[in-house]
Amino acid sequence: MRTTRKLIALLILSAGVMTALLISTRLTGAQQGTPAVYNPYPPGILPANLSAEIARVEREIQGIFNNYLAQWRALPPPTLAGNPPTLQGTGYESVRILGGLLNYDLNMSVDRNTACSSCHMPYAGFSGPIPSVNLGPIAYPGSFHFRFGKRNPQRYPYAPRFPVLNYNTTQGAFFGGNFWDARATGYKLQSPDANQAQGPPLDTQEMGSPDLACIAFKISQAVYLPLYVTVWGDDPSSIVFPADTASICATPGGAAVFGSNPSPIALSAEDRTKANNVYDHWAQSISFLESSDDTSPFTSKFDAFLAGKYTLTSAEMAGYKLFRGKANCNSCHLDGRSTAPTPPPPQGTDPTGEDTGAAADTAPLFTCFGYANLGLPKNPRDAFYYQTTPDSFGFTPNPAGFTYTDFGLGTFLRSGFGSAPNPNSAWIQFAATSDGQMQTSTARDVALVPPQCPTTEAPGPYFQKEFFHNGYIKSLKQLVHFYNTRDLYRMEVESGECPTGKVEKVNCWPAAEVPQNQDMTVGNLGLTDTEENQIVVFLQTLTDGFTKPYPFIGTYTGACMSGGNAATQGNSSLIPATAARRLALATTNKP
Repeated sequence: MRTTRKLIALLILSAGVMTALLISTRLTGAQQGTPAVYNPYPPGILPANLSAEIARVEREIQGIFNNYLAQWRALPPPTLAGNPPTLQGTGYESVRILGGLLNYDLNMSVDRNTACSSCHMPYAGFSGPIPSVNLGPIAYPGSFHFRFGKRNPQRYPYAPRFPVLNYNTTQGAFFGGNFWDARATGYKLQSPDANQAQGPPLDTQEMGSPDLACIAFKISQAVYLPLYVTVWGDDPSSIVFPADTASICATPGGAAVFGSNPSPIALSAEDRTKANNVYDHWAQSISFLESSDDTSPFTSKFDAFLAGKYTLTSAEMAGYKLFRGKANCNSCHLDGRSTAPTPPPPQGTDPTGEDTGAAADTAPLFTCFGYANLGLPKNPRDAFYYQTTPDSFGFTPNPAGFTYTDFGLGTFLRSGFGSAPNPNSAWIQFAATSDGQMQTSTARDVALVPPQCPTTEAPGPYFQKEFFHNGYIKSLKQLVHFYNTRDLYRMEVESGECPTGKVEKVNCWPAAEVPQNQDMTVGNLGLTDTEENQIVVFLQTLTDGFTKPYPFIGTYTGACMSGGNAATQGNSSLIPATAARRLALATTNKP
């Protein structure tokens, strides 16, 4: 109770800082004739340094964009040869560089201030680049400030290697796709990763364009248009855009003025087809970048180990043996080896077994491409819960407020709110048994951080990341401890409300947000504290950049964090769920 009062007081104390931030931002907007900042949030949800951190990331992105611009200008003149025509000698580089320019172009958003990379920077393993956001509002602010998404930005190294979403009737499970909820199926482009790249530009809470033709319109004006034409052949500048296109593309998606029209730019049928093709090529270019060594290079210690060029330390090897044995990690995060010895029954059958064979895969992806409900608690820090009132464009991101439940894959299969249309009606029958399931991400680069902040773990100096779909976990130590002790310390309380004498994330795990369909192969693994730490050490061997420097990892210009310990990292920012629910309700009812 004393902890709850202290945390509520902390929220109230932060009100002054947030008020100053928002008044300043609103005055700036008013002076420029721009819409008022959207701020439905109670004090303490938005970090006080949010505007400064967004500006920092914008500068970093512009620097990387300029680097790709220089790479393009250094390319030799293109030579088309063969039939069908091939960019002889420069094809790979041309598509990779074009993908880089598109990925880091801030102009591709509604307010020309947000790129794909705004939520996915190289130095964070292509996850969220702002430590205070990773600690607080979880999802990232979109182009129109301050609409927020609802989930932790998913890392995309190795994402191009995920297959098209499919239901395996023998296994009775879904595999493939992209996004936490599988909504980027890849059925049209035959690439879930390319399909994923088509999501953020049109997401009302991300890049915010109201029409996919806005991407073609902006590429038609881009300095790198000649490279696009060289790679793809079609020319976006040949599209006849109406006079109001710029105005439409500067109005956020979801605005009441558009009604339910997803294509407010009035194009001829021929030009609409051209714009659709440009959008496909946008996605394919970015996917090629993500499959290249700029993003997915297989340059970790573990890759060197598989190649016989590195010897794991005793702690790393101990962690590896646990990863593919007692901890049962590689039953989902596949490493090319068998799980031996298996965990204790009922999950395992041979706790004394041993895998003595050679690695069967020299480039394991450390994912099964599947989906699981790990039973994570609801995270009251998620800014999405407080977006219950309309912004200045008449758009309300989350009418359900704190009652919203993230059913993940189940929601997508129902074509539900906040997801996407399900392109296969045969899958609807599996929605109920898929509720709560989220994609099994690759374990590769989970520990990747800027060189000046060399770890994800307190006391550091460390770079604050967030883990799992709702960012509830704040360190790899906590992540492994959750897998190890979820069922041992599960309590029927909500986050921020563990009983006196218990410490959340140490010996108290709040109730699952979605209690049904939980993966019961984890939760009581019997690992010691030392064994948990050894697994963390092994996970760090999956960080790219060991055999060759990781591109753009040195672009971070922010600060490191220090102090505390990894077991309770981030706990000072916990909000009691009951208090958060009251705050969300008060926000909804305010005049």
